[in-house]
Formats: sequence, structure tokens, C-alpha cells
Amino acid sequence: MTTDSPASATAGQVLDRWSLNRALLARQLLLERHELPALAAVEHLVGMQAQAPTPPYIGLWSRLAGFAFDDLATLLSEREAVRIVLMRGTLHLVSGRDALALRPLTQAIADRSVRTGNGRDLSGIDLPALEAAARELFREPRTDKEMRALLAERFPSGDPELLNWASRTAIPLVQTPPRGLWGKSGLARHTTLESWLGRSPEASLDRGASLDRMVLRYLAAFGPATVMDAQHWSGLTLLGEVFERLAPELVTFADENGKVLYDLPDAPRPGPGVPAPIRFVPEFDNLTLSHADRARIVSEEHRKRLFTVNGIIRAAVLVDGFVHGMWKHEKKRGVATVWIELFEPVSDADREGMVEEGTDLLRAAYPEAKTHEIEFL
Repeated sequence: MTTDSPASATAGQVLDRWSLNRALLARQLLLERHELPALAAVEHLVGMQAQAPTPPYIGLWSRLAGFAFDDLATLLSEREAVRIVLMRGTLHLVSGRDALALRPLTQAIADRSVRTGNGRDLSGIDLPALEAAARELFREPRTDKEMRALLAERFPSGDPELLNWASRTAIPLVQTPPRGLWGKSGLARHTTLESWLGRSPEASLDRGASLDRMVLRYLAAFGPATVMDAQHWSGLTLLGEVFERLAPELVTFADENGKVLYDLPDAPRPGPGVPAPIRFVPEFDNLTLSHADRARIVSEEHRKRLFTVNGIIRAAVLVDGFVHGMWKHEKKRGVATVWIELFEPVSDADREGMVEEGTDLLRAAYPEAKTHEIEFL
């Protein structure tokens, strides 16, 4: 973690967006690259959103010194890391032990989706019977097509698509490799968390996990933050009660709008003048998703360009700590390319920094490419 003193802010102080920006970057391992094993970094970040297979690789490369893309592929193949639906009801990359700890805490999100149907009519479905049957079928990795066929045999009067959706939502499922491995492809297959980790159903989840511990970990990775920020990150409600319970262990600040910010007493809060390097942040990175008020990382004007109407969160370029553009990458016919679209002008030094950082990223991601190119759109 950064060595900047946490004492640069005092309890009750108003923290402007620059101070919050530097605190967030420090917690997110983006002020400097850190000498951490990939699994330790994933746990510190309380997981990485992974609804697209490859962004966590780039997210870890941007945060860690000496990270090799094979490091994460090995963790997934050896089942030390898994991809499972957790916070906000979205797919996250987490360690196996965090999957066991966080899923019971976020199960309420899945239960709410099934209970309400998310606009779907589940009234004719025997949900307990469906869950029992699906859990048995998911002991082996299954594609959606396979599950629709198998569930149609057992529930011939039901809509196979609806049956599969309800099953996948209610049961803790892991998306298995080769899906999620860098450079690999394949259909998405799912199996139960207990089957993948080799546990009995009774021991498959950490029943001792607590919301208190989850909130403290959120603050360590994303604070200082409001109650609404924590609820936005987690997808859970009524966390105000948790913050009230934790209040004696926390310090409080205020943002520029007068909202109360909670934080861990000894967490890093470097001053607003601490330099922030050029960084390439991948699609769906929790850096841009985990606060109700995102002004600490992206302006509202730029957020509208970064977040699309169909739920895609584009990859972002950070300049002096804030989103200043978006980028994408591709390897085609032996040429690996990063395209950068800036939202506003930057200095020549910053453009040179983007070229250097982008070239290093391409060399790490596509070492077999004949050439590595940076293009500004």
C-alpha cells in the first residue's frame, strides 16, 4: 500500500473531490504499482467485476508490479480464484475463500430477483423443486443450452428459458474455465460453487461472514464513503444500520455537499497534491462503479460518454487521477493496437505517457505480436 500518511486529513474535515480522488487511487493500488501476489490484490479489492472475461487481467496489470497475464489464468485454472455473481448481482472475480464469504451476504440480491421475477412471471413454477433439481444438474458444468433441455424434461409445462434464468439466479454458480482465461474462448459453462471447490453443500458457504466485515473491507478499498456509496457498490439496502453499529471504530469526514463520509482511522488518505500516473483502466472496473457520487473519479459530462445506455462501461484513461478519455485494444494480423479517444486536450507529456503506458500494456498482453501501436482517435 502507499506509504503516504493517513494523518493528512483529520476527523470532521471537509474532503474535496481531489482529496477523495487520491484516497481512492491509493486504496485501489493505482497511485503506484504494488509488489503483491495477484490473489492478494483481488482480495484487497474485494473482487473485480468480470462480466466480460478479460478486464480483470488489465486491471491487475495496471495495479501490480511484475504481473503476468498467466498469473491470473493459473489462479482460475487451479480454482484459487473463481468468477461468480456477487455484488450488484453481477459477475465478479474473487478468491475461492471470498466466494464462500461474500455469496451468503449478497444472496439477498439473488433472492430478490427470483422473488420479484424481474418482470418475469414465475407464478406457475415450484421454485423449491426447481432449485433442488437444478442444483443436482449443475453438479457438472453445463451450458445454458444444455440446462434448458434438461430442465424442460423435468418441468415440461415451464418455459425453459425462464426455468434456466431462475435456476442460475438462485444458486451460487461458478463460471468455469476456459471461459475467463486470457486468449482462450469457449461457451459459458456453470457449476455449483461447492462442486467446483470440492466442498459439501453444508460447508459450501461461510455462515460466519458478516455485513460488518464486508463494509470494513469496502472502506479499505473504496473509502472514505457514504452509506449510499456502500449500498451502490454492494447492491444491498439498509446498510445505515451497519454503519451505525461500526461508528465507534470509524472516523467521519464531510464531502463538498455536506454528506457524511465514513472511513477507517488508519487508511491512507494522501493529500490532493500527490502525483497520479497515467493509467489504463479496463471495462467495468469497480473504480468507476462503486460510488453513488462518482465525482471523485469522473465528471458527470465524461461519465455520460463512459457509461452507455445499454449498460456497457467503457475502458477509461486516467490522467492526473481522473477519467480523461476512453480506450480499446485489439490484436489483428500480428499487430496489437491501443486506440485512445480523449475527452479533452492533454499536455504533450501526458500524451507521451499514454504512449509509453499503452505500449507496455500491449507488450504484456500480446507478447507474440509483431508490432505494438498506439493510435489517438
